[in-house]
Amino acid sequence: MLDIVLAVVFLPFAGAALTPLVHRVAGERTAYYAAGVAAVCFALVARLTVTGTHGLVGTEWVPSLGISLAFYVDGLSLLISLLASGVGVLTLTYSGGYMHGEPGQAKYYATLLAFMGSMLGVALAADLFALFTFWELTSLSSFILIGHYTGEKSSQYAARKSMLITVAGGLFMLAGFLVFAWAGDTTLIVGPGSLTANAGETVATLRSAGLFLPSLLLLAIGAATKSAQVPFHVWLPNAMEAPTPVSAFLHSATMVKAGVYLVGRFRPFFLDAVPEATSLPEWSLLFVTLGLLTMTVTAILAVAATDIKELLAYSTASHLGLIVAGFGAANAYGAETGAFHILNHASFKAALFLVAGIVAHEAGTRKISKLRGLRHDLPVTALVAGLASLSMAGIPPFNGFYSKELLFEATFVLAEDAGGLTWLFPVVAVFGSVFTFLYSLKFLSLFLGDPNGDLGDVHRPPLPMLVPPVILGALVAVISVDPQLAIDTLVGEVYASTVPGDAHSFSVGLPTHLTPPVWMSAITIGVGALLWPRYDRLHDGIRGLLHGPVRANWWYDGSVDGLTAGSKTLVSRVQTGLLRTYATWVFAATSVLVVGAYLATGVGFPAVELADGMTAAMVLVLLVALVGAAAVGGAPSHVAGVLTLSILGFMVAIFYILADAPDLALTQLVVETLVLVLFLLVLDRLPAYYGSPRFSVAVRDGALSVLVGATVFLTVVFATAGSPDAIGGNLSRLAGVPAEHPPLFTDYGGGYNVVNVVLVDFRAIDTLGEITVVAMAALSVLTLVRMRGRGEAQ
Repeated sequence: MLDIVLAVVFLPFAGAALTPLVHRVAGERTAYYAAGVAAVCFALVARLTVTGTHGLVGTEWVPSLGISLAFYVDGLSLLISLLASGVGVLTLTYSGGYMHGEPGQAKYYATLLAFMGSMLGVALAADLFALFTFWELTSLSSFILIGHYTGEKSSQYAARKSMLITVAGGLFMLAGFLVFAWAGDTTLIVGPGSLTANAGETVATLRSAGLFLPSLLLLAIGAATKSAQVPFHVWLPNAMEAPTPVSAFLHSATMVKAGVYLVGRFRPFFLDAVPEATSLPEWSLLFVTLGLLTMTVTAILAVAATDIKELLAYSTASHLGLIVAGFGAANAYGAETGAFHILNHASFKAALFLVAGIVAHEAGTRKISKLRGLRHDLPVTALVAGLASLSMAGIPPFNGFYSKELLFEATFVLAEDAGGLTWLFPVVAVFGSVFTFLYSLKFLSLFLGDPNGDLGDVHRPPLPMLVPPVILGALVAVISVDPQLAIDTLVGEVYASTVPGDAHSFSVGLPTHLTPPVWMSAITIGVGALLWPRYDRLHDGIRGLLHGPVRANWWYDGSVDGLTAGSKTLVSRVQTGLLRTYATWVFAATSVLVVGAYLATGVGFPAVELADGMTAAMVLVLLVALVGAAAVGGAPSHVAGVLTLSILGFMVAIFYILADAPDLALTQLVVETLVLVLFLLVLDRLPAYYGSPRFSVAVRDGALSVLVGATVFLTVVFATAGSPDAIGGNLSRLAGVPAEHPPLFTDYGGGYNVVNVVLVDFRAIDTLGEITVVAMAALSVLTLVRMRGRGEAQ
């Protein structure tokens, strides 16, 4: 199984690498080469599905950190993989007609294949860090695809927005993954020994450490940014700047499904450890609220849309909210909703995006106000649009009706169990569905009524553009006629992947008696039908409200503009080209970090007392050294300052002599004399004095000097407060002396005294440090000498 899974994930990357060569030979027929690569992946995934293959496979990746390239095959991963590869075949074939004469085709097809491989990696990854790697690869490849028309400012804006929001969300998700890996002591998500298998212990660890809610929120942010949930939905409408096949592939069936896939994958982990008495776990409160809010807000925005791709973009976010709300409900109907609507939404939404591409390609416009009566020129396209639109509206007996009915039942049961304000959940679900009904009919109306004579000739699409939406429309029809077939062959396994413990089978069908969900569906359709004649007034009213802070884009643009202005200001202050400025920031940052670390770790200031053996002569010598150090600040020139500073060094040498350390004293005298001579030689090449700085600069430099001096002082005090004997003794008591160490010292160290051997060996490191310091000083001097003529006199 490992060979097949590796082939599924990495074959698209290999195909992407060969695409430039293929394009040289095949030209625009490269689309069919890329579709062939996708077809092979689809066939391999289909084989895994048909044979009922399940389980964990993998190979080592970073064994020292316990990270593996592990993959897990189950119902959920197979469904996402089938969608990624299957819709990939159709959109790449469709691109063969749509991208005729378009620029950058080699890059386009290579990136689409790389994206497909990344998405397959997301679906099949069983390791946290493998999942994160493929997750970010989807963000990177979508950035290139959304910004395909590199010369267009709108494409640049859309690509940057998509990258900023989805990558930032991925970083939040990574932080959550690190918490999971710490709490569960594993990086495996599913399978034996994984987070999900040990959910009870891992969740208990998270709760005891106070990290349960933070980790849940970090995961939710990652999923919400990828699946365009409110308030992170703003990137999706702008992403429609990409070519329409990209919209159909990334923004209906694959990339935006990554977020809901993440929610479905972690659903058993968070719900397995819910106490029995809890009627509304944190998981449900978070994801049902987020999903229903997104479903409603973006459905209202879809009604206000003026462009067919904009309408479909908001519609996509709305339906993703439906899936998130379904997975959020902690009952069986919730899992059934999420599992079934992933398939239903992918089928009708991919078809609608391809239909939108045909309309834009053949009619020459995407403006809703200019499009009507298209069934006369595009009859087959109109049939596909009818099937897909009615399914999107949730009208029986089309497939979207069944999964929406499950959502109504999930929210109703949740409200029955929890009571109180949770009764708002079914109310909001119906309210949002009314707007879904309205915008679905609006899309369908593009093909109804009399044609718009101002459009001119609307041509029939070429066969490569027509066949893919027809296949997707046929899929919608098959699921609508026999939804149980889809559940028994595929969706049932997806449902089993998203529930803790053993899963039961489930069935759907047209209602045969009145139940609360049936009433909710009836209210949705009835109210929607009553409001349909007033669609234009609703459209204008909503657009009239979308100004200023009401718009999420207002907050996004304001934040980005503010951060950009702040960055420019900061750069102008930090990157001045002056050595003094760079040194100020480096020393200040280092000192703040060091002092902050001391404060954070609660290091205590040691008691001040005279050491044993201190005499009056020693104290007098040290006082003279302090006077010499203080006098440096008042020296009238560099030469006077260096000579005054040497008093400190010579006093230290005298202290060593009084402390019966003649070897140290000799070393200190030699080093001090050598440094003094070198300083005098260097100063001969520098100006006698740099002049008087501004008062503000003098204050800043004085404060920085005090900060750096205090940092060094504290570091010396804290470092010398510990007793090496006590540290060594403590370590020996804790760890003992390994039996292999004594022969190691005698055989390789050449001595029998452990302390001597260690001192001699470490002397090499000591010497290396000294050489490094002298080299840094030499470079600094060389820099100062070379900067004499650059006007940096202050």
